[in-house]
Amino acid sequence: MNGDFSPPLASNIFSSLSLPIIAAPMFLVSTRESVVSACRSGIIGSCPALNLRSSEDLERFLTDVEKGIALGPVAGIERCGPHSINLVTHRTNPRLQSDLEVVIRKKIPVVITSLGADKGIVERIHEYGGIVLHDVVSVRHAKLALEAGVDGIIAVTHGAGGHAGTLHPFPFLHELRALTEKPIILAGAVSTGQQVAAAIVAGASMVSVGTRFIAVSESGVSPEYRQMIVDSSSSEITYTPRLSGVNANFMTKSIEAAGVDLSALKVPDGVSFGGEGKELAKADTGDAKVYVDIWSAGQGVGSIDSVASVYDVVAEMRSDFKAAIAKIAGRYL
Repeated sequence: MNGDFSPPLASNIFSSLSLPIIAAPMFLVSTRESVVSACRSGIIGSCPALNLRSSEDLERFLTDVEKGIALGPVAGIERCGPHSINLVTHRTNPRLQSDLEVVIRKKIPVVITSLGADKGIVERIHEYGGIVLHDVVSVRHAKLALEAGVDGIIAVTHGAGGHAGTLHPFPFLHELRALTEKPIILAGAVSTGQQVAAAIVAGASMVSVGTRFIAVSESGVSPEYRQMIVDSSSSEITYTPRLSGVNANFMTKSIEAAGVDLSALKVPDGVSFGGEGKELAKADTGDAKVYVDIWSAGQGVGSIDSVASVYDVVAEMRSDFKAAIAKIAGRYL
């Protein structure tokens, strides 16, 4: 993998993976089981810190994750992938400092930060040997993150589930690669092994996969949510700021099922992470709750036709990834 890392842990984190994938941290979706299953499958498993109700719960969660990973990799996998926590570094997150202290005590190997790159936080994670990957939706944000010393950039492109950017992955990757030799992780509508291969060929170091890991048995969503992922196509994804205050992708069918008329909603004034770390600046949708009743997903839904376990999804993606790379090599090299 490309990378100019200073932390000692970084030298073997990426090279040890069975597939260059992060199972993306997803609000109200990622669970202890999904993180452990991802890591035992040889990829990076992650979870948002704000999925837990308190910093104390976060510490207990991480202890449970460590116990699960200690069972070792599943059959056919050489070693477990590292686990990761997503920290929202937005100024309105009241739990940021207490959650950061938990991350430092537990020496989380990979920390994903979002909504503001903070040099001081990066330095504290580097002190124990962890690495920091930062979510960006623009080249400008990437430059700021690199100035803050992050170890890699997660390029959140058009079509990603949840808060998504507007850039096509190919030009975005090209412009980011001109900035740095550090890892660039492509996020957005990657659901198959062939798409992982395409991202690597296009210049990404890894990919972050979200929507595919919603439709797994280990996720924290309802059976109806999983089935809607399977039943939806890329044309049934709505990109709007009217639900969460920030442009984000949601399944159109879930908006309709909740009886919400987007045209009648005002765009909320920004996003706040006050009050138990939950986003407060959401639209007034009546009884329907954003993320609970109105479900986020990316355009990758069109590539998903079944609900499976994390283990089976990773195995299928690994097989398809290898076949895609072999096909390219056999035809053009």
